[in-house]
Amino acid sequence: MAILGTLLKKGITLRESLEQQFTRPIDLQKQELRKLLITCRTTDFGQRYHFDDVLSSFKLHHPDQFYKSFQANVPVHDYEKIYDDWWHLSKEGKTNVCWPGKIKYFALSSGTSGSSSKYIPITKDMMKAIKKTSYRQILSLSKINLKNSFFTKGILMLGGSTNLRKSGHYFEGDLSGITTSQIPFWFQHFYKPGKKIAKTINWGEKLDEITRKAKDWDIGIIVGVPAWLQILMEKIVDHYGVKTIHDIWPNLSIFVHGGVSFEPYRRGFEKLLSKPLIYLETYLASEGFIAFQTAPNQKSMRLVLNNGIFYEFVPFNHDNFTEDGLIRSNPTTLKIDEVEPGRDYALLITTNAGAWRYLIGDVIKFTSVEEAEIVITGRTKHFLSLCGEHLSLDNMNKAVEMVEEQLNIDIREFTVIGESYESLFAHQWYIGTDDEVDPELLKEKLDAALKELNDDYKVERDAALKEIFVQALPSSIFYDWMKSQGKEGGQNKFPRVLKNEKSSNWKAYLREHNYLAA
Repeated sequence: MAILGTLLKKGITLRESLEQQFTRPIDLQKQELRKLLITCRTTDFGQRYHFDDVLSSFKLHHPDQFYKSFQANVPVHDYEKIYDDWWHLSKEGKTNVCWPGKIKYFALSSGTSGSSSKYIPITKDMMKAIKKTSYRQILSLSKINLKNSFFTKGILMLGGSTNLRKSGHYFEGDLSGITTSQIPFWFQHFYKPGKKIAKTINWGEKLDEITRKAKDWDIGIIVGVPAWLQILMEKIVDHYGVKTIHDIWPNLSIFVHGGVSFEPYRRGFEKLLSKPLIYLETYLASEGFIAFQTAPNQKSMRLVLNNGIFYEFVPFNHDNFTEDGLIRSNPTTLKIDEVEPGRDYALLITTNAGAWRYLIGDVIKFTSVEEAEIVITGRTKHFLSLCGEHLSLDNMNKAVEMVEEQLNIDIREFTVIGESYESLFAHQWYIGTDDEVDPELLKEKLDAALKELNDDYKVERDAALKEIFVQALPSSIFYDWMKSQGKEGGQNKFPRVLKNEKSSNWKAYLREHNYLAA
């Protein structure tokens, strides 16, 4: 890796990164869609939806005809539709369904706020694309002033077990477990916790094993979901009786995170440090490596436009989505040269794993259309609008952050449920904190912050949204519930909004453990 440090100092850049730097986003995306269609033209999906006809439209002079043909021939899919119509066939061992060949791996995704796990196909082409995008992000570290010696340090990647479960015709597991099991040989010397510990299935045992080995490693970069890494660092600090994680890993300098907003975790996370870290955000979903932060001290990530994914954007409004976050029939969809900065869009992706016009469930906003820079503002189903309050995940994260500052407390987790109340509506908040706090003051500050951030919420608090209830709980309750749901560790995150079956399970768990009246 010292060689890598030297390359970074010289500003070495992959050809794909240069292509994106010097090519219009729409030109890259048109080329990417063409490649995907050509690859899949003889699959069952490609035959059903006349990919040859769509490909013929690429030769026409009208610049938008290729996309109009794609829209007209290929329907929009959410998970339930594409799984029921197509992916279940691949899961049963059928070949050439939505992508050439046999699907050997399926990633178990956390699912929505109201449903169980999703089975996402993972192809060799996708794994190659994830590796290539990972290299692009590593080489972007050339923008950071790091010593060559830094690149001899270990990289701790806290993910799911690489001991994948064999299920009939395929292997299943956490995406991080699938991709880590395929890491190149040259990286294995730097990769921690190493192959043996990475295979550990029991999450608690994995954290214990990492804790015991931590003092033997010189870690420079940590990678993972904030909640689980914070729990691990607390465990290490406590085990060795030190003040901060830098007493064990003095060269720790970079935290690569993703999957959830880091801001609610920042306050408690930074108490475990003796010096600042460089934070780099990634957008690596089970469906593909979508975007990454290209430079420190910026809030946005850059979409990866030329590595196996074609993007479409659905304006996130009532015309296209129901109150429950379900996409309507025939929604308005836009390609990348039709979007505007500052507006919320739900993301549709077509990928080299056989996802076609697939609603991934995330809502994004462009900060720069020219540079394809985005921020994630929420999930299509992780929002509340019982009566027109239009409370987004972004509103929730910022409100919690404001309350932490005002009350000088650490909020590790939170979730909210929308409910009927006295013939109208209410929000029930559950706040995970290990600090003492006055529940009424917590409610007052949270309500005030939401009113400040969201005018619709403020109006409805004087109308149909008659009440909010706020209950403070030990943070361990959130993680114990996830364990009870089989969602401990890896890429699993606690849902910020609970609906349907998950809300019932959560309340039943609280009642069982005497945190909620029977």
